[in-house]
Amino acid sequence: MKFIVSSNILSNRLQAVSKVISGKPVQPILNNILLVASEGMLYAMASDKETTMEAKIELDSLEEEGKITIPAKILLDILKEFPEQPLTFDINISTNEVKIISEKGEFSVAGENADDYPIQTALSDDRTEMTSKCGLMLDGISKTIFATASDVLRPVMNCILIEMNEDNFTFVASDAHKLVRYKRFDAKSETGQFTLILPKKPAIMLKNILPKDESELRFSFNDKMACFIFGDYKMTSTLVEGRFPNYNSVIPKDNPKKVIIDKKELNDALRRVSVMANQASNLVKFEITDGKIVVSAQDVDYSMSGHEALTCQYEGEEIAIGLKSPFVLEILSNIETANIVLEMSVPTRPSLFLPFESEDLNGDLLMLLMPMMV
Repeated sequence: MKFIVSSNILSNRLQAVSKVISGKPVQPILNNILLVASEGMLYAMASDKETTMEAKIELDSLEEEGKITIPAKILLDILKEFPEQPLTFDINISTNEVKIISEKGEFSVAGENADDYPIQTALSDDRTEMTSKCGLMLDGISKTIFATASDVLRPVMNCILIEMNEDNFTFVASDAHKLVRYKRFDAKSETGQFTLILPKKPAIMLKNILPKDESELRFSFNDKMACFIFGDYKMTSTLVEGRFPNYNSVIPKDNPKKVIIDKKELNDALRRVSVMANQASNLVKFEITDGKIVVSAQDVDYSMSGHEALTCQYEGEEIAIGLKSPFVLEILSNIETANIVLEMSVPTRPSLFLPFESEDLNGDLLMLLMPMMV
């Protein structure tokens, strides 16, 4: 097995695929990257047995086809020290010795037999195939992934729900305290209604690697697996079994109390006031009256308290609600507009955070936060 490849291109592709490698792999060989040289291309693959990421690299030349696995850390540590130059990989398949020949030197690494590397099962013929845009999928994942849970008992809550129908794509995530729903009206399913529950790890992989452009994204899925193909990458992932909760039943429909407030002012005030909150509860109180919102917190155990008054657009009866400050800060950091809309009905029902005058004409973003007892 022998080929010549650009050092920078190889390093960039391997950096991307290696992020799927688990810190504690179920098999030692999964610390390696599988390299397959065939028909002028090099295919690099990494896996944790649940998620597999593959990248293809065009070779400068291919003298002899073959496959080998190489420890990912050693290979990446070597490659990142090279300036851009062609590298020759000369691999003895019988001994698994890997020689990396540069312009000025030669390095030898011990590989492992590629036949021992576990390959994830491919999707069956019974699958749904869809086409979308990379930037659109990236946007949907980026706006919702922070709201996913880390729940061992309910793994389906650790996922992003993607609903596809003839009107839009809807991305939903929730950890039972906060919920995010993002609709994209420039994405539609022409063949019916479908649902994909995407686990957090492959969602993070896509978030880190998807380009923010209009390039094509092809994906297919069934009840057990999903596969995403874009550019020079292919990702396959095992799906979580289970049914995503009925999120629509949680979203309050009638919210007569609407507050418009500057996002940065609220964010900065909340950061200061939350220092005074009880560390166990992180409870912050919002008292809203005509044209004013008072953000306050206290920790009785340490005799600490603080409050700030902010101007806002609000007309109506006074209302006081309690919210968990880290969740509010997370929500604010994921809304892009300068002003936000806070919608409420009564203190015991969820509050809605919405962007005000969003420039995203194709999108509809809603964030929900469960209240706390004041």
